[in-house]
Amino acid sequence: MLRQELNDALPATVRKLVDSVHEHPTLARLNLSYLPSREVVCDCTDRLLELAFPGYFGEQGITEATLPFRVGEQVAELMERLYEPIRYCFRYRENKPGCEDTERRCDAEAVAIVQKFFDLLPAVRAKLATDVQAAFDSDPAATSTDETIFSYPGLLAIAVQRLAHELYLLNVPLLPRVMTEYAHSRTGVDIHPGATIGDSFFIDHGTGVVIGETCAIGTGVKVYQGVTLGALAPAFGQMIRGTKRHPTIEDNVVVYAGATILGGDTVIGQGCTIGGNVFITESVPPRTTVTAEPPSLRYRERGKKRRKDEAETLVVMDYQI
Repeated sequence: MLRQELNDALPATVRKLVDSVHEHPTLARLNLSYLPSREVVCDCTDRLLELAFPGYFGEQGITEATLPFRVGEQVAELMERLYEPIRYCFRYRENKPGCEDTERRCDAEAVAIVQKFFDLLPAVRAKLATDVQAAFDSDPAATSTDETIFSYPGLLAIAVQRLAHELYLLNVPLLPRVMTEYAHSRTGVDIHPGATIGDSFFIDHGTGVVIGETCAIGTGVKVYQGVTLGALAPAFGQMIRGTKRHPTIEDNVVVYAGATILGGDTVIGQGCTIGGNVFITESVPPRTTVTAEPPSLRYRERGKKRRKDEAETLVVMDYQI
């Protein structure tokens, strides 16, 4: 009896859902070009990490003698694997499904981009070598560079961002953001692929770090958990897309846990130390230490009622990060 009731209700249920799709078109893609497979992009990201760090991720036991064969095998597989989501990204950009001329042009562009991207990988690995060394040099708890590569979430997030950043500069839509959000889900570190990051960058602990699209970070910068390098945008949203919205962090700056630095005009000068939990929306001169005033501790006995003048005031601020 119950099953028959469900069957009888089925047409009405389907009709309501279809009507809902038409009422909210932003939640569905109909009659449009295919999107790249998120699963394929994540798989390509993992394979790129294997290529960037041979012997650490993926196949073990690689030797100098077998390295050329393994790299050749990986590159051949990855080129073919990465070509498909990139061509779908370009077709998505054109937004013209079923057009043979558009598809041929997008596919040819994807071939060129894949080749350019792989030509850039040696330079990306050179940057990653400085990041690995910075992680080891900066952290007395690290026993070896092996440990930093194999286990540090901040370094993993940086590695994925550097790879995604090259695709971002090559104007590949969607895919770079999928890569960095994949790293975000694994590490708790959210770095937009558009951020420009210098050599020897280190994120200690990592969890909760946010670095925005137009952020520019110099060489030898170190940040701790919970740091936000974001945009100061109370109510403008899409109106300011394409502008410099995130801060510039110059060389050899240290930003301690929980600090928030906002605004495209905000420049943290070379050699600054930014203390924990500070909130900065304007530039700081070079070689300056910024700290928050220490909190004032107050005690009251249990059961004692709070006076009216002790009531806390909650200030709500509308900021976009």
